[in-house]
Amino acid sequence: MLKYYEIDEAAAKQAKDMNSFSDYAPGSATAGYQAMVDEAYALAERQKARVDPMYHEKIDALVDRYARKLAANLNEANVIDARVPSILIAGGSNFPVQKKHKQNAARDRNMGEYMEIQGLLDKIKSVGMGGISADDIHAVEKLEAKLAGLKADQEHMKAVNAYYRKHKTLEGFPGLPPDAVGELQASMARDWRKDPVPYPSYLLSNNNANIHRIEQRISDLKNRAEFVGWEFPGGRAEVNEGENRLQLFFDEKPTVEQRRELKSGGFRWAPSQGAWQRQLTKNAIYVADRISFIRPEGGGSISALQPYNRRQERSGPDKGDR
Repeated sequence: MLKYYEIDEAAAKQAKDMNSFSDYAPGSATAGYQAMVDEAYALAERQKARVDPMYHEKIDALVDRYARKLAANLNEANVIDARVPSILIAGGSNFPVQKKHKQNAARDRNMGEYMEIQGLLDKIKSVGMGGISADDIHAVEKLEAKLAGLKADQEHMKAVNAYYRKHKTLEGFPGLPPDAVGELQASMARDWRKDPVPYPSYLLSNNNANIHRIEQRISDLKNRAEFVGWEFPGGRAEVNEGENRLQLFFDEKPTVEQRRELKSGGFRWAPSQGAWQRQLTKNAIYVADRISFIRPEGGGSISALQPYNRRQERSGPDKGDR
């Protein structure tokens, strides 16, 4: 059921008055918000038509969350915009520069929240479609394809920005359709920065962070099958490939000091598993090696037990090209 949340029209009008010479059109903030929510609900209905009905309740919850959080974000944006007038409105004499810096910082935080809220639309589109599970035999191939797409997006955004900086227009950029040009120009028109570009730096940073995250996950999945557990005095370590976790099982509850050391090593207590665990990576093995009370019975290092290290030892040192 379509549901809107309240938009503060008074705050929207005040924000407009503080930043523009044109009059505020009554109800325009609410209309803009509702148009965005309408698009989200239309997206949700299309997704519900594609997936099993068991997923419909989750989709409904996500789109309602989107509508609620979007209203709060837009209202906060208007409050922030009304704190300090534009220099074009106030004039340069005694302009509150320090307050303006604080306002711009608040705008950045608000925009970051806005981008997170827009990410809910991607979640709606993925419901019922299946993610890339760690136990999928084709997980690495799928992640590599996703990584290639993210890298292509990064290069595209950088190329568009470079073209705009050089030509001061997006017209003529190869492969950029008119509707995309219009959307980017509208986005720049809303940007408060002095010299906006089609793709702001935070978009490039977020995409780059996703690239690194996917690269790390690919590396972890490629190495995961090469881990093994071990016995230690008073317990055992197990490799849970299904959960992608290194799990520690103790015969008795660890002491306060031991629990503190486990936590500092990234291990967390999982009641559902009855184990202390952390993500299964080479770094997890490295950290475990530094915790004395979980070292293998009979001595030796945990790293030396791992197949990836034993294989490297068998292959010998890299002698380079001959």
